[in-house]
Amino acid sequence: MSTVYILWLRQLKRYFRSRPRILGALGQPLLFLVALGFGFGPIYQKAGGGNYIQFLAPGIIAMGILFTSVFSGMEIIWDRQFGFLKETLVAPIPRLAIMLGQTLGGATVATIQGMIVFVISLVVGFRPESLTLIVLAPLFMFMIALLFAALGTAIASAMEDMQGFQLIMNFLIMPTFFLSGALFPLQGLSNIIGIIASVDPLSYGVDGLRAVLLNNAHFGIPTDLLVLSVVAAIFLAVGSYFFSKIQI
Repeated sequence: MSTVYILWLRQLKRYFRSRPRILGALGQPLLFLVALGFGFGPIYQKAGGGNYIQFLAPGIIAMGILFTSVFSGMEIIWDRQFGFLKETLVAPIPRLAIMLGQTLGGATVATIQGMIVFVISLVVGFRPESLTLIVLAPLFMFMIALLFAALGTAIASAMEDMQGFQLIMNFLIMPTFFLSGALFPLQGLSNIIGIIASVDPLSYGVDGLRAVLLNNAHFGIPTDLLVLSVVAAIFLAVGSYFFSKIQI
């Protein structure tokens, strides 16, 4: 447990020491929130959907968590290139503890990033409607972060090239985000898009955030938590397997 804590704390120190990284990670969510929220807001309202900022904000919070958590896996490749990972792996500690420390650190950083995006959304005009369920929002943020941090760790453990990691992540993450219902309601979709959205794990994270912030769920809070927990466990198992196969 001490190894997990040390690596978790190392991830947090890296995050708070890198102010450009914090600001850079906020740029895309802020752009989406302002440009889409105010750009498509009048159209969404005329279509009978209400305030688009209210609908959009949970999806943008999930987006901020998604990108930060997945790209935390790049630190494994970075540590491998500069020798830190080799020094860690030759130490007499279980590789599972190292992997968990890296993943939990990335998930914690992504959760903090999600909280910052939440505060920004309040400044832009978002107002939570469910004050009783809002206490569950950090839980859903952390579940999203843990799931995709584990995915990033798994992919980074199987790769040595940082450019290749970025290409694969963009190939996976952009469809995951756009098909999750973060930008549009899941009700009334075509059968094909509806099926894709239902197998997209981020859909359940976005839905969970909308449920606790707006009291408006498509799948339901129990289903959202169950799916996120099961998929996170699967990705953690896959990530630990690939991490155990890293050659030093």
